[in-house]
Amino acid sequence: MKNKNLKHRDINWLYFNERVLLEAANKSTPLLERLKFLAIFSSNLDEYFKVRVSGLRQIRQLDKKLRKKLMLKANSTLKHILKTIEQQQITFGKVIATTLNELEKHHIFLRNPSEFNDEQKVFLTNLFHTSIQPYCKIHSTTNNVSLIDGALYLVVHHKNNEYSLVQIPTDQADRFIKLPGDHHQYCYLDDVVRLNMDKLFTNQEITQCYSIKLSRDAELYLEDDYTDAALVEKIYNSLNKRETGQATRLLYDSNMPNKLLNVLKTHLNLGEADLSPGGTYHNLSDFFSFPRPKGTEHLQYEPKPALPHPVLSTSKNVFETIAKKDQLVHFPYQDFNVIEKFLESAANDPQVTAIKMTIYRIAEKSALSNALLKALDNGKEVTLFVEAQARFDEANNIKWGRIFQEKGAKVIFSIPQVKVHSKIAMVFRKEDDKLRRYAYIGTGNFNAKTATIYCDHGLFTAHKKITKDLKQVFEVLERKLIIPKLKRLLVSPFTTRITFLNLIQNEIDAAKSGKHAAITAKMNSLEDADMINALYRAVNAGVKVRLIVRGFCCYLKAIGDPDAPMKDSILITSIIDRYLEHGRIYLFENGGNELMYVGSADWMTRNLDRRIEVLTPILDPDIFSELKHILTLQLNDNQKARILDIENSNKKVTAQDHQELVRSQYAIYGYLKNKLNENR
Repeated sequence: MKNKNLKHRDINWLYFNERVLLEAANKSTPLLERLKFLAIFSSNLDEYFKVRVSGLRQIRQLDKKLRKKLMLKANSTLKHILKTIEQQQITFGKVIATTLNELEKHHIFLRNPSEFNDEQKVFLTNLFHTSIQPYCKIHSTTNNVSLIDGALYLVVHHKNNEYSLVQIPTDQADRFIKLPGDHHQYCYLDDVVRLNMDKLFTNQEITQCYSIKLSRDAELYLEDDYTDAALVEKIYNSLNKRETGQATRLLYDSNMPNKLLNVLKTHLNLGEADLSPGGTYHNLSDFFSFPRPKGTEHLQYEPKPALPHPVLSTSKNVFETIAKKDQLVHFPYQDFNVIEKFLESAANDPQVTAIKMTIYRIAEKSALSNALLKALDNGKEVTLFVEAQARFDEANNIKWGRIFQEKGAKVIFSIPQVKVHSKIAMVFRKEDDKLRRYAYIGTGNFNAKTATIYCDHGLFTAHKKITKDLKQVFEVLERKLIIPKLKRLLVSPFTTRITFLNLIQNEIDAAKSGKHAAITAKMNSLEDADMINALYRAVNAGVKVRLIVRGFCCYLKAIGDPDAPMKDSILITSIIDRYLEHGRIYLFENGGNELMYVGSADWMTRNLDRRIEVLTPILDPDIFSELKHILTLQLNDNQKARILDIENSNKKVTAQDHQELVRSQYAIYGYLKNKLNENR
């Protein structure tokens, strides 16, 4: 329902993606890294159309009276969104052109067909014949045209005004083809097909080719009540619906003649709002795979190899180490191997009896999976909670769930409407005739690949009250317990919302009593109306509130709103840099006895009410100090932080005169490196 005191989530998300684009346009970003940010922008936008725009389309189909009753204005919102995206796409095109021009100064060229020399044409013709032509699919337009979601097509316009569709085989060949010749020369796979189009249509004269890409609804609507097995089977069998779901956007070459575009629109059964003009090339998320040839290291980020953990990396027995003192890990600054070592130790330790963990996005191949399989081979009881509804990772999660099942693990898939989003693991170990519990609670997925680019934190602990609470969480997941009785952990959908609201109210009460009161929070997204309204009350009561929100932020009155003046302004910043900020940290003044929580939940309604989320308090004073220092570095970022205000201007935070320059991600790396050296 629309709330005049909140920014619109879907519109505000576009300004988060704009921050990604601004990083691509930033001259201080190394050239080849700018291509990565262009790829992120493109990938984000694709998913946005598949999920968010698709949702608005579904709303638009509701009865008009019902939409009015619910105060849902899908049509006007869609118009605003499409207009904003069109403007961003223009900027996107300019940034690509500028970046490619600058790459040429460093002898890196992305050639188009008009620039191919004779040697390159011969090379590409031979390559097409041997490695590309066998996989090019030609779609006849005399039959019903059905395009695969996200696939690249060339619309081939024939001289007789008819057209054909050719699917570019990006699943069989690299998107960027190395060309013979001096320097570093490449071309798009698309242009190899364009150059040899006459080989595909030997008896038809071709006038021009235009690229298109169709995005489809990516949501899997599962409205019935299913058992685990039925749900998994239904999801698995429904994945191909993404290839044939409702169209949400046709991205087309803006040079395409209107007459041809209208014919295509009719054949694909699209409306005017489904059409989105673009450039000559689509799926620019493929810039993720743009080659980085030897000798171009100066055009990339300086190496920041993952640091060994100062304690866990040298520990001879991780369980004894964790039993003595809690340990905190930070990715990608520190090596993900500490988690793999934790599980490998559990797999091989004869005293370990059982391992339990949640899997939200598992890598296709990993040392973590191997450790779990080894544990099964060694007779350990392994219980895994696999999220079958993790968008775009459903197939891989289900595949691995079935592999673990076949090896003897107890695998529990999530139920409809409730996602298991927590990042938790527990090891049960026999010590002195007692069963001791060892826990890991994190903010990021158990995925070694994403741990190299996502900024996350994780706590290893043997604290009895925390592990007792976590044991109850696993019992809830195993359907042995309905409502846990929690002492330390915040667990959604049971205690997270009410605890956070109470903590905010405590700060309000303190401020009204004339005491110092403060709330500092870092999260991915801020959307929940109750949490935002509580923050409004806190600011008006005099609580000092400071937020870092990476993604969309529905808080409206940041930096003061003239229509609803507040006692104090609130500064909200967003950091977009080399790594993806993903950690959630919540800090409350609590009358001078500060409380800090870290975990998997954002202040979004779904994270508070409809997902299994876990946040842990930081009880160890040394760890508390370490994490607070890291949070302070992020609060003081004046190099990569941008201000989120009511105008959505994405203004940069600028360093004041004589103020130290702080690029928080590099400062955190330096801080942890110094701590490592001090510990040696």
